[in-house]
Amino acid sequence: MKILLAVDGSEFTKKMLAYLATHDELFSTSNKYTLITVQPQLPVRARAAVGKEVVETYQREEAEKVLAPVSTFLTRHGIDAKSITKVGHAGEIISKTADSGKFDMVVMGSHGHGTLGNLVMGSVATQVLAHCKVPVLLVR
Repeated sequence: MKILLAVDGSEFTKKMLAYLATHDELFSTSNKYTLITVQPQLPVRARAAVGKEVVETYQREEAEKVLAPVSTFLTRHGIDAKSITKVGHAGEIISKTADSGKFDMVVMGSHGHGTLGNLVMGSVATQVLAHCKVPVLLVR
């Protein structure tokens, strides 16, 4: 099975990894894993003020802070995962990556704000569920 793990470095990512580790059908060296983290796009004026190189370095460093602990966790369990870093709207990018990469499943942690919270704040998980054509497993 080809699984896309959407990670953001939050406690919800840790809960998702803990869930995976307890489910042999999902957490197996026979599966192929790809990690994805999406960094938010900085406002145009901020990017212009600090310059393209500074912005790219910052986004790369922030992505590495998210990916490194997850990669370490997977490696300790004998799993070699690929990593993808993108910049933009997380829900949209995760959905498009899952579809274009022909993944069998997306697994991600969810904050679990509920319906009212999603209406007010929006939710990456809600966006992924709405736009993704492959199954999505949300762990809260």
